[in-house]
Amino acid sequence: MSGAPAFLGVERSLTERRWEARAADARHAAAIAQSLNVPELIGRVLAGRGVVPDEAPRWLDPKLRDWLPDPSRLRDMDAAAARLADAVQMGERVALLGDYDVDGATSSAVLIRFLRSYGAEPLVHIPDRMKEGYGPNAAALRALKERGAGLVLTLDCGTLAHEPLAEARRIGLDAIVVDHHLAEPELPPAVAVVNPNRLDESGGLGQLAAVGCAFLLAVATARTLRERGVAGDPALLDLLDLVALGTVCDVVPMTGVNRAFAGQGLKVLARRRNAGLAALIDAAGISTAPTAYHLGYLLGPRVNAGGRVGRSDLGTRLLSTDDPAEAAALAAELSRLNQSRREIEAEVEAAALAQALASEAPLIVAAGEGWHAGVVGIVAGRLKERFRRPAIVIGLEGGIGKGSGRSIPGIDLGAAVVAAKQSGLLLNGGGHPMAAGLTVAADRVADLAAFLHERLAAQVTARTDRNVLQLDGAVAVGGANAALATLIEQAGPYGPGNAIPRLAIADARIGWRDVVGERHVRVSLTAPGGAKLKAIAFRAVDTALGRALLKGDGAPLHLAGTLGLNHWRGEAEAQLVIDDAAPVAGAVPA
Repeated sequence: MSGAPAFLGVERSLTERRWEARAADARHAAAIAQSLNVPELIGRVLAGRGVVPDEAPRWLDPKLRDWLPDPSRLRDMDAAAARLADAVQMGERVALLGDYDVDGATSSAVLIRFLRSYGAEPLVHIPDRMKEGYGPNAAALRALKERGAGLVLTLDCGTLAHEPLAEARRIGLDAIVVDHHLAEPELPPAVAVVNPNRLDESGGLGQLAAVGCAFLLAVATARTLRERGVAGDPALLDLLDLVALGTVCDVVPMTGVNRAFAGQGLKVLARRRNAGLAALIDAAGISTAPTAYHLGYLLGPRVNAGGRVGRSDLGTRLLSTDDPAEAAALAAELSRLNQSRREIEAEVEAAALAQALASEAPLIVAAGEGWHAGVVGIVAGRLKERFRRPAIVIGLEGGIGKGSGRSIPGIDLGAAVVAAKQSGLLLNGGGHPMAAGLTVAADRVADLAAFLHERLAAQVTARTDRNVLQLDGAVAVGGANAALATLIEQAGPYGPGNAIPRLAIADARIGWRDVVGERHVRVSLTAPGGAKLKAIAFRAVDTALGRALLKGDGAPLHLAGTLGLNHWRGEAEAQLVIDDAAPVAGAVPA
């Protein structure tokens, strides 16, 4: 237990957490608030994320020129840029083999658009999730060679593809790996392996998503071509909308250059220069300036839907087309597939949840026959959020299980999966600290669960025994307004490493309440003097939190959540997304 008193005296909330104030240097908070002329709460938010007063302006407006590293800091980057520049100069056919998720699709689209700016039209292959699985395979590489490719780039995959890339070398197909997943000591045979998470890397860029690495490769190649006097108009900054989408959706740390990628990319996205993204925005019904929320929860799932329950190449095709009619058709198809994905996901989630509820193990491993491999990652994320434990969900078919895992901060799931592969428990597997994918024989699932529990149980228990919700401060109902929500939004984009601010509303009284959508609880908070605030708790109907919000006995509650802007009919109003609640000690119903 912390020596500090519990925030608002909440030792155990309705989600069984102790509330604590996020540690923040009080002097820095005051100095930031004074220098930026913002409320003290905003100063505490920035100070609580390690921002010092001198850095505060740069934090609130992260410009690429301030944060973009020299691409040459990454090992093999210069070799990769030289080989890709050679292909452009010689008119050699380049092939791109990208992963089927958002990070892979955006990485592919970045390099498609970059190569087109030099008059080169690359071959593109996105492996089918169900038929080919993750990453490059020998048959796909041979087919690309037969179609005339002399160079293939593997994007968001390839770091562990030793045998397929050995086949590429055998048939005379050069390969460049552009990836960010955890590596083993031995790298695959390739001209270059550009991966900030190589074991021999020391550049401090391990937080990059694959799309960030692909963008840096474009920067390095453009520089190389410029030095060689090759004409071209790569318009690199116009690619930042794609970089932002992949960065946010891959849930990599929102620190350093990633914040600049996301912040500046959102500005590019608002200009609607990418026909595919513009069509996707329209299909998702977004009528305001896009935010990181829109990327993560509305656009990303649609791009992913092709790889999950449709054709794997749809996302890449959408993001790389300049034809508005084709873009509209692809966006509509991806939206339809996304709805199908949600229906499939609900069935798998219910079955996996039943297994999770029956287990008290520190790490959740759920597996089921016929579970669609395209949704297991989403379901793992849901279980992780609900139980606040790492979760792996595996779909079994024909004696083979394809699984995906999601982790909690401080637990490196990707490293554990790589270790399981090295131990012979997996047919394939890899990932990064917060997410991992794997292929396992059905009769080895129990052995895998035992291995992961032995490796991670103590770490998970140490983190979950101290079940804490950190809060940045408290605000009254009347103070939780659109102006404050706007300032909080300006301190984003948020993600791992830059946690979204959580605020408490003390002694909140609930006016009207109802159930909306998929098990969401919506309420109106009131305060003396007439102040009101709308709030919502997502997927909370069947939880202790949801039952307390719907109780209706008039007793006040302390509420905790994130304050944002809800846009409706051209107007923006503040809305609290409720994460937790606690009864007010000594309070009686109204």
